[in-house]
Amino acid sequence: MSKSNGPAYPKSDMAYLRFNGVLGKIENLFNLIAATSILVLMLLAVVQVAGRNLFNQPVPGFIDITEQAMAVFAFMGIAYCQRVGGHIRMELVIGVFKGRTQWIAEFLGVLAILLVVSVLIYGSFLHFDRAWTFGDSTMDISIPTWPSKFVVPLALSLLWLRLVLQLFGYTRLIINPSASVLDLPHVMDAAQHAKAEIEETFHSAENGEEGSEMRTAAHGGAS
Repeated sequence: MSKSNGPAYPKSDMAYLRFNGVLGKIENLFNLIAATSILVLMLLAVVQVAGRNLFNQPVPGFIDITEQAMAVFAFMGIAYCQRVGGHIRMELVIGVFKGRTQWIAEFLGVLAILLVVSVLIYGSFLHFDRAWTFGDSTMDISIPTWPSKFVVPLALSLLWLRLVLQLFGYTRLIINPSASVLDLPHVMDAAQHAKAEIEETFHSAENGEEGSEMRTAAHGGAS
């Protein structure tokens, strides 16, 4: 008896899942780098306090290092956060919509974010280019500022790709409101939210990270 490899997906869902799998791995890496930078900065702060108070020897350029690290932990996890729906969402209005109307509202919201992020990518890249061209550096220990300024348009570009993918995902639901929501952020009540977390936890435990790109939506179908 042959074993089923999982549910069959429509072509539009498969296209979404394939791109989501590749993009998700990059987002996970960026998020890991952001988390690691916070840990390293925290340990450095301990060394700074201990060195200053016990040995009267603070870490040279601690403020400069902190300023440059802020771009890493503030921006590199932004696309991951968008993927898991971790950003603050105002659902007072959108929560009353159902079916196709809800997905149109979600689509328009993501489109607005995409336009803002496009402008931010352009502006932040100009700042990076200026720092690269003029050799800008910090005032204390002269750390070049272009790497941290490059992180901003790079991380925002990853967010831009995630937003484009979500627009595609919401377009599927506008065309066919009964299609699977997959991992698209959407309004859930308390029971749905609890169910989604339980199913995602069990799925991760059973299949690990490898299965994430092909998982069915823990959120269920269109509401």
